[in-house]
Amino acid sequence: MPEICRFLGIVITMYFDEHNPPHFHVRYNEYRAVLSIRNLNILAGRLPARVRGLVEEWAEQHQAELAHMWNTKQFHTIDPLV
Repeated sequence: MPEICRFLGIVITMYFDEHNPPHFHVRYNEYRAVLSIRNLNILAGRLPARVRGLVEEWAEQHQAELAHMWNTKQFHTIDPLV
């Protein structure tokens, strides 16, 4: 499971052989969630509201790059939220 970003204690990962819809995984302390790349909805799990907002802000900035990684499986690190 490649780690593609880490900021403020939030870890974003994506798995190589995952099922659709396109998504990424988020870990923050004891919280876990899976978010859709297309609409940034939580598909599974939960996050504190503040963390969810930060993840959504980060993902909006990198949505095209996340979709490209999902489609090509060419994973790399992405800049953290600034």
